[in-house]
Amino acid sequence: MARTEHYNDPDAPKANSIVVAVTAFVLDEHGRVLLIRRTDNDLWALPGGAQDFGEYIAETAVRETREEAGVDIEVLDVVGIYTNPNHVVAYTDGEVRQQFSICFRGRYLGGELTPSDESSEVRWVPREELDDLKIHPSMRLRINHGYENRQRPYIG
Repeated sequence: MARTEHYNDPDAPKANSIVVAVTAFVLDEHGRVLLIRRTDNDLWALPGGAQDFGEYIAETAVRETREEAGVDIEVLDVVGIYTNPNHVVAYTDGEVRQQFSICFRGRYLGGELTPSDESSEVRWVPREELDDLKIHPSMRLRINHGYENRQRPYIG
């Protein structure tokens, strides 16, 4: 299912759903961030996705990272909570989802970088190469916040 991101777009469609979702900010021992290239919009992003029933939210971050990137992580803390009502995602089935995403900081435990149905590529990306990749502004905000190592999570 294809998706179109609308970010601070006055002509964006009106949201008709909110889904609890997560992303995982994970660095390797060289300070490179774990990124996937999404198959639904061809943009680079932190691994993540929607919470399943019966699952703690931190478990969602662990599961989604394993599914989309092939690696195991441990959740350490929260980078931020992202709820911008001016960021909606329109899907081809008519759903228009308002952003609600919790970005967790994770610690890499192991595993091999492995693409999935949701990720065409998986890479450890050096910070200085981020500007060379197509990354949505809302995702770049999370990545920047992850690198900032804030004392308190971002809430916005």
